Amino acid sequence: METSGALFLFLTHSRCAGVFPVAREFRFEVATELQDTLQMPKTIQGVGGFSLIELLIVVAVILVLAVIAVPNLLRSRIAANEASAIQSVRQISSAEMTYSGTYPSVGYAPDLASLGGPIAGCIPDPAHACILDSVISSGTKSGYKFFAAGFVGVGVATNTTFVASSAPLNFNATGVRLFCIATDDGVVRWKPGAPAALPAPDVPTCIAYSVM
Repeated sequence: METSGALFLFLTHSRCAGVFPVAREFRFEVATELQDTLQMPKTIQGVGGFSLIELLIVVAVILVLAVIAVPNLLRSRIAANEASAIQSVRQISSAEMTYSGTYPSVGYAPDLASLGGPIAGCIPDPAHACILDSVISSGTKSGYKFFAAGFVGVGVATNTTFVASSAPLNFNATGVRLFCIATDDGVVRWKPGAPAALPAPDVPTCIAYSVM
């Protein structure tokens, strides 16, 4: 910096007309350009990237946003799964009614698989009625597992009652509530879930749930 300043002063204020036989304006421009050239490396060094502290602040902000966003995203996913489970239980219940009308000698379907069938080329029969969506009749959908069963009535050989039920595949991750419908009232019922909880296996268990 000192050398460049001295050179600038020398070139702009030199009285040695014989050494620099040019106009004063030209000497000033040359000296200015030379000084800018000498200062350029220091100017470039002064313009750096983010400092370590700035990068740490950015990372901390991202982490805070993630901590806020992830639980909200998980709750939204659980709500969507539960809404899907309720709809699926209703579909199972409707399929049971259709099955009973189609196969009166059997009554309600004995299990979930009997309500469904293969995705393509399904030929209806009591073992595969082709009434229910093949995804639901496989037993799992949208983070929930499903169950259906018909129960033989007193003094008869047909299934006179049924239960359609569901439970989260992974409690507190894909869902937090259990849902069911029983023949007795046909309304959706629910209760809080728990790790490794199973769908309601019979009508009395389902009836003990709360009405939605």
